[in-house]
Amino acid sequence: MSAAILFPIAASLLIPFVPDAGDGRRVRWYALGVALITFLFTVGGYLNGYDPADPGLQLVERVSWLPDLGLAWSVGADGLSMPLILLSSFITALACLAAWPVSFKPRLFYFLLLAMDGGQIAVFAVQDMLLFFLAWELELIPVYLLLAIWGGKKRQYAATKFILYTAGSSLFILLAALAMGFFGGGAPSFEYTALAAKGFPVGFQVLCYAALLIAFGVKLPIVPLHTWLPDAHGEATAPVHMLLAGILLKMGGYALLRFNVQILPEAHVQFAPLLVVLGVVNIIYAALTSFAQRNLKRKIAYSSISHMGFVLIGIGSFSALGTSGAMLQMVSHGLIGASLFFLVGATYDRTHTLQLDEMGGVGQKMRKMFALWTVCSLASLALPGMSGFVSELMVFVGFATSETYSLSFRIVMAVLAAVGVILTPIYLLSMLREIFFGKENAELASHTHLVDAEPREIYVISCLLVPIIGIGLYPRILTDSYRASIEALVGREAGALTRVSSPPGRVVMRSGAVPAGLPAVAPLQAPGLA
Repeated sequence: MSAAILFPIAASLLIPFVPDAGDGRRVRWYALGVALITFLFTVGGYLNGYDPADPGLQLVERVSWLPDLGLAWSVGADGLSMPLILLSSFITALACLAAWPVSFKPRLFYFLLLAMDGGQIAVFAVQDMLLFFLAWELELIPVYLLLAIWGGKKRQYAATKFILYTAGSSLFILLAALAMGFFGGGAPSFEYTALAAKGFPVGFQVLCYAALLIAFGVKLPIVPLHTWLPDAHGEATAPVHMLLAGILLKMGGYALLRFNVQILPEAHVQFAPLLVVLGVVNIIYAALTSFAQRNLKRKIAYSSISHMGFVLIGIGSFSALGTSGAMLQMVSHGLIGASLFFLVGATYDRTHTLQLDEMGGVGQKMRKMFALWTVCSLASLALPGMSGFVSELMVFVGFATSETYSLSFRIVMAVLAAVGVILTPIYLLSMLREIFFGKENAELASHTHLVDAEPREIYVISCLLVPIIGIGLYPRILTDSYRASIEALVGREAGALTRVSSPPGRVVMRSGAVPAGLPAVAPLQAPGLA
């Protein structure tokens, strides 16, 4: 894990010394090679040192860094982080390939991509909350510069809004980390296992949970903390799109599972119904907003917000199936979102417009591009056989069968969420019709630059479609990698529900094993729970 984090960061520092004529041709090959090696590091760690049946922390590397502050270089992986570490390195390697046409300041561009690669993996791999905060902040700087320098006409506005939202909300992470680390007196410790063992009182947990929910809710994003995302996507280039949709949004979902659920379980009992409600709001509001968008990038951006609502429902479901579905949805959406935004960039390179009203009638000239768009859109609308269908179905069934909630609450939330599911194919298929088979734009159709998909573009989409379809046909290829950790996490939730009153003969929760070092706790009654 340390090699996967430090190697791309160290390699990025050598980019100024890569011999290049100024067009970026050698630099891009260098960056792609580094990203692929980083991906091989993560794959090697998974194949050679990671045991999916072990719910505990693996591939552990720990070095005391600043003992007076309780800060240690502590990295490792478990079922909550390993799938996202693999996803992060995989998407970054494809983003380097997607950045092939970049010719403006290529050295700086690829330097930022590689530095971001290490920072993203660090967010998922570190096991110290203060170190997590540093990694969280590190990956914000490259995104800001990538938006501010290579973005569209409103790039400065989008970049500034991004940094204000994300960096501002990060202060809540720092405050919560310091409060949790110094709680109880004595030598401070910020390692996850130490924090989970402290047994914080309920009131303290609620305050920390609320602070972290704001911070992670901005990154997820949760409505109404989402407004930075459409602006950022509206101005970003295709590689940055892929990183935003494929990786950055998943940091919020991962952090909710890691901190809010695993370390603050009593507070999670109080907030879980709210997460479900917010998830439904995300699904419906963002789907309706996406339906009304005439800008292609913003339409896909709001679609991403809608799909992340299923992650919130799964996290708040109090069921192993629903939580597993949330994890699968993060990986699935990372792949699907990256594919759609890559196609948005490829389409813009040909049409030089993002307005659906200015497109149309290009299907005959770009048949391969239409085929790629169609397959990726079908994956996004959760067609059976695609990964999105499996993940959303798991969340639905997991929440609907969770006897922790009252029957009426489950029915209302499921019906409302289904509205968003119905809207998704409507706006996505309408989008395809307007781009490729709408009223022909004579000026656009006459352009000679409407070339069909190139081999590089087909290869990038194919690399994304292989896991999308593979997971859709055989989900266990992914779910088995984190099943034990999810069951342990749900077991911890069960411990937090032990004081919730239950009618005789009724099961409150199907509990699993509680991982070593993570003690069960007893919560108060949460609103909305049966």
